Amino acid sequence: MAKKSKRAKAGHRARAVKAVRGRRPQQSRPMHAELQSTAQVSPKAQDFTGRYQYVMPEIKRSGIIAGAIILTIIILSFVLG
Repeated sequence: MAKKSKRAKAGHRARAVKAVRGRRPQQSRPMHAELQSTAQVSPKAQDFTGRYQYVMPEIKRSGIIAGAIILTIIILSFVLG
């Protein structure tokens, strides 16, 4: 159940950041900043980092479980074989 709350918080933070960015006036930036902003990655590509932040811990947990199972099989092969 803890995973759902972390994801919900991350989604809320992402929406809050988007809202704050949307309120900033575009005219207050210097000219060179406008030229640099066109070379940045689109916001759609940046959304995935917040959305899938739970994937790496899940992969690590799955790897630990898989390693434990393989180790158990190896030990059983020596004991029973």
